[in-house]
Amino acid sequence: MTTRRLTTRGLKAAALTAFLILGSVSTAATAGAHVHVDADHPVRGDYAVVTFQVPNESEKGTPTTKVTISLPNVASVSTDVMAGWSAELDRDGTTGTYRSVTFTASPNAGIGVGQFELFPISITLPDADSATFPVVQTYADGTVVHWDQPPLPNGEEPDYPAPVLELTSGPPALKERHATPAAPAPTTVPAMSAAPPSGEHAEAKAGPDNTARALAGGALLVAAIGVGVAVARRRT
Repeated sequence: MTTRRLTTRGLKAAALTAFLILGSVSTAATAGAHVHVDADHPVRGDYAVVTFQVPNESEKGTPTTKVTISLPNVASVSTDVMAGWSAELDRDGTTGTYRSVTFTASPNAGIGVGQFELFPISITLPDADSATFPVVQTYADGTVVHWDQPPLPNGEEPDYPAPVLELTSGPPALKERHATPAAPAPTTVPAMSAAPPSGEHAEAKAGPDNTARALAGGALLVAAIGVGVAVARRRT
């Protein structure tokens, strides 16, 4: 009996230890789940679809209901249609550039605990080596987290780092191109024979030609008569 009790207690202690270890690993993984940014075409000064991955790190089980992304004063921006979310752009009335975009969750929506949401936007990237997008994450209980800290002097990552997108120099994004209609093939026009001369010029040209023909015919006639006379003389 005593042996059974000791065995049961040992199994319970082992299970509790394993649970605590798994829980600590899960907590560490959650703490490291920061806001990340990525782009399909991270070329400086060009258009790109930039996507932000925002996780829920609430320790109270509260959903995320608002996400504000600061923009580096981009010239143009458009948002995707997302079910359960609405988007609002903040534009500078003086310069016309966009300063931020705010996504707000609909009632009974948002990012749940242990989940993340992707927020894609289409923007014109700045002409720089990198672009920083500070993010403000608001939870339903009023908790606000600012993801805006720069890298630490020793190179380590801060607790709430600002998402940074590294940009490169490369070819521009492919754009829709309309096919240019091919030039029509040149049409070959058959050579036309010179039109027969008309008027006085035609008559002047035809005159000498007819005279030559008449003289030639007369010569043949004379030759034929001469041959006939010679034959008649021989018979006589």
